[in-house]
Amino acid sequence: MHVQEWLETVPPIAIYALVGVVIGLESLGIPLPGEIILVSSALLASQHGDIDPFILGACASAGAIIGDSIGYAIGRKGGRPLLAWLGKKFPKHFSEGHIATAERSFQKWGMWAVFFGRFVALLRIFAGPLAGVLHMPYWKFLIANVFGGILWAGGTTAVIYYVGVVAESWLKRFSWLGLVAAVLIGVTSMLIVKRKAKKAQVAHREPEPVSAGE
Repeated sequence: MHVQEWLETVPPIAIYALVGVVIGLESLGIPLPGEIILVSSALLASQHGDIDPFILGACASAGAIIGDSIGYAIGRKGGRPLLAWLGKKFPKHFSEGHIATAERSFQKWGMWAVFFGRFVALLRIFAGPLAGVLHMPYWKFLIANVFGGILWAGGTTAVIYYVGVVAESWLKRFSWLGLVAAVLIGVTSMLIVKRKAKKAQVAHREPEPVSAGE
């Protein structure tokens, strides 16, 4: 069943809970389609008055912030052994190359990597746990987490809802385009990160050159 068609059969309170839980679990470090669920729910809210976009955006923001915070705590406690375990369980998402790319971003940008990572599909999974593993000061992480979560979740909800209200009649016929657009954006960002991850993985495995005197 189409995601949005399925959501239409769910009561509003369940949709709020679903959005918050899925985004929270994704932010915690579990690969889930949080962005797709959020976009589909925002589109649904624009066409059905029973779903309040403000409550939807608040639930999405809360899920993002709480999930990232739990991921941070788990990462700080689990350390690098946790990343190694995740690499075995989710090799496509937590490969050495992906982790190396994310780690370089954190080392270069610090708390800004948490903030902007919210807008990149794959980095949303890494942000919380990796910030904990790298022992980023929690107050820095919290500031970036709160502002990034609110801007991404609330902003996405507002934009998609506004588009849905303005073009309601058009979206009723072609509502699947919104979902397709969200998927394409997510896939594109993931492919970019994946390409960088492969380069990082190759560089990580290349042996260091030995000097002539050794």
